[in-house]
Amino acid sequence: MRCPFCAHDDSQVKDSRPTDDSTAIRRRRQCSGCGARFTTFERIQLREVTVVKSNEKREAFDRSKLEQSVTLACRKRAISRERIDQLVSGVQRQVETLGESEIASKEIGEMVMDGLRQLDTVAYIRFASVYRDFTEARDFEEFASTVRDAGSS
Repeated sequence: MRCPFCAHDDSQVKDSRPTDDSTAIRRRRQCSGCGARFTTFERIQLREVTVVKSNEKREAFDRSKLEQSVTLACRKRAISRERIDQLVSGVQRQVETLGESEIASKEIGEMVMDGLRQLDTVAYIRFASVYRDFTEARDFEEFASTVRDAGSS
């Protein structure tokens, strides 16, 4: 494993343990070159999946991009890191178990929105505002009223 500090190619594993939700192995490593310590995570990847963007551009599925989007939507909300990880792992599992080698980014966005709807309505509306490209305050109002109406029924 390459050291993120000095780019040395060799590091020694000092400690390994499963994450709280047992979906990954957390490893503490020490660089043989500079002695710095860092953490890596080892996760199961069922298959390689390519994401097809709305402009038809294709790129490999990247869990960290998904995690970053969900984290941004949940910013300053009372949502634990563990809950965010569970949501991201659930979406990743759905994507990998579909059995397809390609998936539209729109489908992934819908999966995330389903998860956020159950987790936190504010995070759900934040994510939707970017995902559905809200351009005016009216877009927020209309979407928030559908969320409010769905919550009261």
